[in-house]
Amino acid sequence: MSGAEVGGPPVLAAPEPSSERLGLIAFMRRLRENGIAIYPAAGFDRPISSRKVGLQRFFLLNEPDYIQHVLVRRHENYPKGRLNRRLLGPVLGDGLLTAEGDAWRRRRRTIAPAFSSRNLASLAPAMAAESERLCRQWQQRPDGPCDMMHEMMTLTMRIAARTLFSHDVGEAADRLGAAITVLIDSFGRPSVPDLLGLPEWLPLGRNAAARRALSEIDATIFGVIAERRAGASGTDLLDLLLAARDEDSGAALNDRELRDELVTMFIAGHETTALALTWTWYLLALHPDVEARLLRELDEVLAGRAARHEDLARLGYARMVLEEAMRLYPPAFSISRVALADDRIGDELIPKGAFVNISPWVTHRNPRLWPEPLRFDPDRFAPETVRARHRYAYFPFGGGPRVCIGNSFAIMEGQLALATLAQAFAPRLVPGHPVVPQGRVTLRPQHGLQMTLEPR
Repeated sequence: MSGAEVGGPPVLAAPEPSSERLGLIAFMRRLRENGIAIYPAAGFDRPISSRKVGLQRFFLLNEPDYIQHVLVRRHENYPKGRLNRRLLGPVLGDGLLTAEGDAWRRRRRTIAPAFSSRNLASLAPAMAAESERLCRQWQQRPDGPCDMMHEMMTLTMRIAARTLFSHDVGEAADRLGAAITVLIDSFGRPSVPDLLGLPEWLPLGRNAAARRALSEIDATIFGVIAERRAGASGTDLLDLLLAARDEDSGAALNDRELRDELVTMFIAGHETTALALTWTWYLLALHPDVEARLLRELDEVLAGRAARHEDLARLGYARMVLEEAMRLYPPAFSISRVALADDRIGDELIPKGAFVNISPWVTHRNPRLWPEPLRFDPDRFAPETVRARHRYAYFPFGGGPRVCIGNSFAIMEGQLALATLAQAFAPRLVPGHPVVPQGRVTLRPQHGLQMTLEPR
């Protein structure tokens, strides 16, 4: 829930951390229902914590230097491991989020040029056009509340479809969005067998709705690939992926490889940016002083017109607002790795096979790193403040060689959408609507985010 203390700052929505160690059954129940509810209160300022689930050792790292050790200095000793593949592999296949080792390196090397600064700049007009389209739709909608999460999911799905494969999902947006929600709900809930290491080939028994949802996504993506192979034109990321070649072998991506990358980008890309924007609207509604400062910047830079790529460098506060929203509500709230060999982190021996968890949700709220960590303060991301902070005190896109390849895409998209929509509308929270952050694969508001749209 969210609210405000009398005479104090707003109280932000978050589950109450446990003050005592959870037993196995309570731990698993919480993990299945809400991945951010498993973290004990002590874990938010302790550099490293550990526990056992059955015979499996788990470590939570909450010290920037330790996080850098795992993600950068010793990254080859800490692959994502079978749990990541068991949960996400059935949906994403062998895309960049799930591939490992040489296969991942070849794929990353092949795809990286598609995300160059020049190529990303060429996608900005589509992002701006879809944001303006949503603005016009809001102007014509009847009075009454809307689910801001649904609105942002639809917006970023349309942007993803246009920038990935020059396609307007149109009426299919709701159907595809529902399919993605089903997949996240089904595959984002680890079970005891998942954690205890049953073989990957063992059937997971996912429900029929999840299988239908995956078929819906596959039909869309394979259909687009077939059209492009047959000669349909497009100026988009799919064109760049079709032209991409491995620098060693000269090999192109086959249809299955293209499918895996497009599904990864389509689902992960649109989902995380939509949630970053959703939580941004929530925070702005609770902090009118921050909203007023944002509007002053938008008036000064844009004077009522739509935002363009060339405006981004001058929309610094808009970016700071987004970054602070992702600190408090990181869409990708948890990063898991598995130790390939024994290692030492600080005073702890990390045995081979141990799970190592790195949580932006936890580290971004660490009082040793962030003064008043539960306060929404975009000035934390002023350039001079960022330079003085450890690189791994803040990592909403991960870090090291496996940092999210679409991080610049997401920030650009978020800035353009926020600038365009905030000029025209003031979203306001519906009184009494429960706001409950829920961690599955991503950090969604469990009951959506009901808001009214007040024209400016």
